[in-house]
Amino acid sequence: MQTLFELKEEVKKGNYLKFVVSPLDSGYGNTLGVSLRRVLLGSLLGAAIIKVKVGGVKHQFSTLKGMREDVLDFLLNLKKARFSYKGEKPVKLSLSVKTAGEVKVGDIKTPADVKIANPDFVLANLSKGAKLEAEMELMSGVGYSPSEDRPTDSIGTISLDATFSPVLRVNYKVEETRVGRLTNYDKLTFEIWTDGTISPKDAIMESAKILMGYLGQIVSPKKVEKKEEAKPVESLGSVGKLSVEEIGLPTRVANSLAKGGFDTVEKLVSAKREDLAKVRNLGEKSLKIVKIALAEKGVEFTL
Repeated sequence: MQTLFELKEEVKKGNYLKFVVSPLDSGYGNTLGVSLRRVLLGSLLGAAIIKVKVGGVKHQFSTLKGMREDVLDFLLNLKKARFSYKGEKPVKLSLSVKTAGEVKVGDIKTPADVKIANPDFVLANLSKGAKLEAEMELMSGVGYSPSEDRPTDSIGTISLDATFSPVLRVNYKVEETRVGRLTNYDKLTFEIWTDGTISPKDAIMESAKILMGYLGQIVSPKKVEKKEEAKPVESLGSVGKLSVEEIGLPTRVANSLAKGGFDTVEKLVSAKREDLAKVRNLGEKSLKIVKIALAEKGVEFTL
């Protein structure tokens, strides 16, 4: 079977690339086209703003004095701000503009490991005497994540839908092509548009590597280690949303749990014993105090 083919770049302009893959055995144009398009649009790592808190604003349907756009329009524009960030943990961004005129993505202050891809994109317009201050949270991820996945109880903090994919659009076309006298070969033409955080060529290369990873597991399967499943947690209702400070724990114990990442009843009850054991200053005596405090709230805490 023919496995050798050429990749030829036909048009390369900014964040757009058109290239041709040929010759492919009959049927492999669509096989590669469908596979690569799916990976390009849904499996590449990107970054997006997931939460916003605008100074003086309590909800997304508010207006801000001196800003031409309403808050909802500002949030929609923020979704179009594109960043390059590959860290595993969310990072904080900030925006503080007190001069009249256009507010651009480039005005956002970012950590050193975050790069802005479209600094000239306009987020809002301010009149004289107005100011716009906002705190944002940026996270890396793949695909699409709805705001419902990130509920918040903090007044004024607004969760945003997040489109992480750095690839904006992908088109492909399969045509017949000739090799010698044979005409039953495929020519695959690809068009890729990205948001500027990754080049189209790098995007196609990353997608091919992802597919190779899946296919490699079929050819040379590696043993999958089964991880211990987290303890099933029954619905705790409103009690599950309580912070560890609100259930009557001693300040020292509550602070230790919060610093260890177990700041709510729900997180605490679903935690594994070995994870709790890693929390600093949390010994057996403290765990018994936690168990008693949860029992008073009608929550069973098994160690």
